[in-house]
Amino acid sequence: MVSWYTRLLNLLHLGKKPKSASLDLELTADFPVPSSFAYLPGSIKLRVGVVSTVGNVRPLNEDNFYVPGQKSVVDGGSSFASSVLAAGGTSESALNLFIVADGMGGQAAGEEASRMAVEIIPRSLSRRLNPGETDPKAVQTAIREAVAEANQEILGSSGAVTEYSNMGTTVVLVLFRNDRVYVAGIGDSRAYRLRDGKFEQLTKDHSLADALLEAGTISKEELQNHKYKNILYLYLGSKDARGGPEDVRVLDVRPGDRFLLASDGLTGVVSDERIVTLLGGNDPAQEAARALKDLALASDSRDNVTCLVIHVTGESGYPSIAGS
Repeated sequence: MVSWYTRLLNLLHLGKKPKSASLDLELTADFPVPSSFAYLPGSIKLRVGVVSTVGNVRPLNEDNFYVPGQKSVVDGGSSFASSVLAAGGTSESALNLFIVADGMGGQAAGEEASRMAVEIIPRSLSRRLNPGETDPKAVQTAIREAVAEANQEILGSSGAVTEYSNMGTTVVLVLFRNDRVYVAGIGDSRAYRLRDGKFEQLTKDHSLADALLEAGTISKEELQNHKYKNILYLYLGSKDARGGPEDVRVLDVRPGDRFLLASDGLTGVVSDERIVTLLGGNDPAQEAARALKDLALASDSRDNVTCLVIHVTGESGYPSIAGS
């Protein structure tokens, strides 16, 4: 069954003209995050930068992102509304939620799927989370349900609108809440954390090649160039994603942590070592995001590229240097 919300979206977005191939949004902002760390004076802040570009080859940018109160890619640069959507709910701008989505499908279908993901997930999550909720299991459940709702809406539009047939999107998100960060992903867009020189991939790729690696059928060396590397078995818009993400990780947060959310236009062509060099440097978050994007394009990335960088800072507002 297709909801009234999906029908309204279809009426508003059918017949849209493709966005300019030169569209390259660059946004940055600081987000205060109330902290319950006993050893932290005052509160921590998130210093955020994000860049999304159509890249070297593609005619359209099918990537999208969500940063509270900021602009997105495919809506032409208008800000998302931030409001309390239900009694006892949390406003979208207060969620400290960050998302990257990489759409797939013919014509403008991928663009539509990624747009739906970054609009529906924050709205759905804001309805499900009470401002005072501190139970990690409750937060994990809310994230799974919000992503599952977006999946259902994308499936509904895919079946109801010819232009959106078989559309889908990856999604990777981080939610900062109290003294923790919640991390989830579906598809092959990734989240990373750099802490004290250790670079860790926080999400799992859901490609057929990664499934073969997990089963022991292929080696790690064969994975990078495997013919099924970019074929996803799990993504938003697939029936198998109806339960939301398989895993929602819960991690602690420290000043000096660096987080990266990125589409495979970056991670598919740039090595971890080169990412660490830029992510762990002294450049502000926005400069780091821009430098990562530039490196992906210089490395002959043939996909859209989106890089969302988050610096966790202390009370002074200045991050300690990751790895120092």
